Amino acid sequence: MILRHEGIPAGEPLEQTEGGWSESLEKLANVLEEGFATSLTAKPGKQEIVITRIFDAPRDLVFKASMDPELLPRWWGPGRFTTTVDVMDARSGGMWRFVQRDAEANEYAFHGVYHEVSPPDRVVDTFEFEGMPGHVMLETVTFEDLGGGRTKMTNRTVAQSVEDRDGMVQSGMEEGVNETLDRLAALLNELQGR
Repeated sequence: MILRHEGIPAGEPLEQTEGGWSESLEKLANVLEEGFATSLTAKPGKQEIVITRIFDAPRDLVFKASMDPELLPRWWGPGRFTTTVDVMDARSGGMWRFVQRDAEANEYAFHGVYHEVSPPDRVVDTFEFEGMPGHVMLETVTFEDLGGGRTKMTNRTVAQSVEDRDGMVQSGMEEGVNETLDRLAALLNELQGR
């Protein structure tokens, strides 16, 4: 890429312009290099967590892998757990419940209610870890078709309080989210014969 600017006076204006463009181009290079990396944003003092990931798969397939009770256990949660779908009534007003088990047979259950299921664009549901009842979060997951067989999935989770949100982030959530979405990406590649 070649970028040319003309007419910028020498000195501080030119230095600021060069610095601004250098920073912008470095950010662009990082985005292009990372491409499919997971992004987790949790701004201080806010109740929201935003997770984004771009998948090299068409939107319909990403949505299906996210909502199919046969496919979901193959990627949901870190790999050290096995996930069982106890209930998954994926419709507005339907309920879901997943149970994870570790190597020592400890169980960790999660459940919620679907408020909206709009294939292949959006899912809105609640999320509650049964080990900490009463800490319900609202999740909105969108699936954006980027063209070229790529999909951007964005998960916006709103906790009931900043403290709940901070506790979730501090529990090692980022590592778990990265591993989980890497597992989903691998499953999507497998489903596409890659």
